[in-house]
Amino acid sequence: MTQSDPQPPQDNEDNEPQPLGRSTESEQEGSDQHWRVLGKMVGTAFMFLGFLQVFLSISGGFELSGVVAMLLYFCGLAIWANAVIEQPLLRWVVTAGAIGVAIGFLQFGEILFWHKQVVFWGTAILVLYFMFNEPKKPA
Repeated sequence: MTQSDPQPPQDNEDNEPQPLGRSTESEQEGSDQHWRVLGKMVGTAFMFLGFLQVFLSISGGFELSGVVAMLLYFCGLAIWANAVIEQPLLRWVVTAGAIGVAIGFLQFGEILFWHKQVVFWGTAILVLYFMFNEPKKPA
């Protein structure tokens, strides 16, 4: 019998066991992807909880008791931006800005009506942008 298709040489580096405590690049990429998904979920949940309180106070005409809603919203925005935004400069600007605004509300201690309106319409614009923006497919 003749061999029509020769066997490709085996790569011995792939068959060697990895030393303990080391992870391969694919495992690191998978771990990073898990952290990104977790950041998207937690950030979105925090933003939703804060936004819901702001929205209900606007539609019901009552004041928010404390700054917890704004802290939830802007901390969620910081977590979400860290997981979603690809460009490092823009990611850190949004994250630092969100944390700065949250600290500002904590220091100010009061939420005015226009604060709630800015959060409401900013969230509406953010949602509309991501609803109609198609993500780029990697080539």
